[in-house]
Amino acid sequence: MEPTTLNIPVLALRGLTVFPHMSLTFDVERRISITALERAMEADQDIFLVAQREIGVNAPGEKDLYQVGTLSHISQILRLSKNSVRCVVEGRRRARLRRLWQTEPFLQANVELMEEETPSEAFQRSPRTEALLRQTWNLVSEYAGLAGNMAEEVITTVMDCRDVGYLADYIAQNIALRYDDKQEILEEMAPFVRLRKLNGFLARECNVLSFEHEMEGKIRDQLAQSQRDQILRTQIRVLQNELGEAGDADDEIETYRQKITGLALDEDTEKHLLKEVHKLAKQPFGSAEGAVIRNYLDVCLEMPWNVTTKERVSVDAARKVLEKDHFGLEKVKERILETIAVRQMNPSAKGQIICLVGPPGVGKTSIAISVAKALNRKLARISLGGVRDEADIRGHRKTYIGSMPGRIIEAISRSGSMNPLLLLDEIDKLGSDYRGDPASALLEVLDSEQNYAFRDHFLEIPVDLSKAMFITTANTTDTIPRPLLDRMEIIQLSSYTDEEKVQIARLHLLPKQMEEHGVKKGALRMSDDVLRAIIRDYTRESGVRLLERRLAAICRKADMRLLTGNVKRITIIEKDLPKLLDCQPYPPALHTEKEEIGVVNGLAWTEAGGEILEVEVNVMEGSGKLELTGNLGDVMKESAQAALSCLRSRAAVLGIEADFYKTKDIHVHFPEGAVPKDGPSAGIAVTTAMLSALTGRRIKAGVSMTGEVTLRGRVLPIGGLKEKTMAALRNHIGTVLIPRDNMRDLEEIDQTVRAALRFVPVGTVDEVFAAALCPEADPVREEVAPHVAAFAPKSREAVNDTALRQ
Repeated sequence: MEPTTLNIPVLALRGLTVFPHMSLTFDVERRISITALERAMEADQDIFLVAQREIGVNAPGEKDLYQVGTLSHISQILRLSKNSVRCVVEGRRRARLRRLWQTEPFLQANVELMEEETPSEAFQRSPRTEALLRQTWNLVSEYAGLAGNMAEEVITTVMDCRDVGYLADYIAQNIALRYDDKQEILEEMAPFVRLRKLNGFLARECNVLSFEHEMEGKIRDQLAQSQRDQILRTQIRVLQNELGEAGDADDEIETYRQKITGLALDEDTEKHLLKEVHKLAKQPFGSAEGAVIRNYLDVCLEMPWNVTTKERVSVDAARKVLEKDHFGLEKVKERILETIAVRQMNPSAKGQIICLVGPPGVGKTSIAISVAKALNRKLARISLGGVRDEADIRGHRKTYIGSMPGRIIEAISRSGSMNPLLLLDEIDKLGSDYRGDPASALLEVLDSEQNYAFRDHFLEIPVDLSKAMFITTANTTDTIPRPLLDRMEIIQLSSYTDEEKVQIARLHLLPKQMEEHGVKKGALRMSDDVLRAIIRDYTRESGVRLLERRLAAICRKADMRLLTGNVKRITIIEKDLPKLLDCQPYPPALHTEKEEIGVVNGLAWTEAGGEILEVEVNVMEGSGKLELTGNLGDVMKESAQAALSCLRSRAAVLGIEADFYKTKDIHVHFPEGAVPKDGPSAGIAVTTAMLSALTGRRIKAGVSMTGEVTLRGRVLPIGGLKEKTMAALRNHIGTVLIPRDNMRDLEEIDQTVRAALRFVPVGTVDEVFAAALCPEADPVREEVAPHVAAFAPKSREAVNDTALRQ
């Protein structure tokens, strides 16, 4: 049979669904909906009611409406106001929206009437239908008992009805279901399936209502218990007053008042705290707000207001402490002593904020501890590594659950003094996220012009931090925000030399480990040569942490021998080290004493100090490709491109084939590909390695280099020279090529390093090639030095006489 199509007005419903054979009353306020009703009343009073997909859409289009709605008849219209109409409609039949062809001034659409399935008499009386009806009746009865507001006539109609299709529509119209669930019932044409879906929705609603009742019961019981407890406590308080027995609450309030007045605080702070005490006195016993106020007052009273330690400002005393606790670091000690001298000359001067920057394990934290000991100040250490929340610095508002003051206030309270030494460790590892930027919060803390009235979010009263001394530590300044870095005075701590490590191990580390492991002073002997072997072969670090762990391992082995053997004294020699340390020594550097083609020792700076960065270049027949591998950053890739262009421009002078960039493939590789590498200072190393590979000339043994190269062949200065030269010394390299403009930085390098290395200043790549490449007539050396001399640098006599000795 041909489907029936109608062209009638459309009313878009928001959050409502009308079912066939059901009456519904609702209010209409949108202009297009009121106009649609008026147009329908002018015709045969029929209108198509369809639900919107999104309630918030004010001017719906066809995509905003569901496809299935109800052809309804308008029974009555009552105008409530100028822009509001109440109407009563009766659903007639299901209909499908074919095309919404008009949206102004009202919605008009072509709709197709849908034929509903009519179940047979046998199906209506089948056991399956009976079981579904009984399930529906049970669910409706359970829902009515839980909801409590279902009309009696609705329940009666449900119990009397046996038409599964009508029953599903009737129940869906008269219970509180989500409108999209009702829409799903409306769109289902099969009566049996429709009622089964409704039963699923009913079961879900019953579960939700049972949970709501359970939660309401728990809340009601808790409120009743709280009210009962409050009434009983009030009665007890009244009885105590009648008996003349003062309660603990009054004593508590009076104790708070006495403590606050006894602190001799400034007027505003004392007034603020007494106001909090007055609020606490008005709180009923056991109230949540009373607990918050008590916690706040306790934190405020634990602060060491007007309590300071007597500072011992003496340069001589500080020098003795620093010399006793630390070996080396002469410039660092001198700078700290200068700061103490200024305080000795002018005790009222504002404190400077010192930032100790250096690789891990060089003694940044221990120096701060020694300064606190020398000045007789209390020390409070604050670790800032990984801190990402501004509230960690400024604290949380006291109204929040679990709120607490920030780390600065907590450190002062922990130190018990208003003039402690606050050690802010790992300031370069601060983070930031949506909760704020802790580095920005530190700007006020580390500014001597502002921190005299620091306000923590929890305390809400000014705290004078100008008396406190701040020392921060960092591995690098690159990750410290510039405004924060400007507030601190940077003191660089360089890597230790091997001789300094020997003395540190002899004077500090070995006695400390022997004491911790219970080894008596004369029971373990170790010569300086053994310590040098441990440092040379079993550690590769800027500081002494790994060295301390190696000494701890030897002490543990010594404990075992002293307990299990008949020996009373153990002397450690160098050949015992592999067995005692349970590890093999670090392999010798592969290219420090061999003359090779296309392999250059570059120098790199890292947060842990300097490292040797080898550059390998291979040249193959090809089409002129440049391959760069080794996990390189953009800057290093551009540096390699600049090196290749520099060589192309000098091909004739350097004896390179003029068309090598067309006929040769060049592969530049930096070993240890898992480690990211970036920076421009490998420019001359890459250029030299390329030239060596293209011409077949060998690189001199025992030579390393660092410097940036330009297209014109100039060598530009670099940073981190101190750490890079320490890396060259650790790897037993005798000659270091540095940019000429870095000669002024040699004064900052340790005397031991300057005496052990030969520095060759270079200004152009031609000078680099002359100092690094073997002459073309040199015979090829086939022999390799024995393993014993693997770490020995080239003799200084073999190096170019024009080298500069520092």
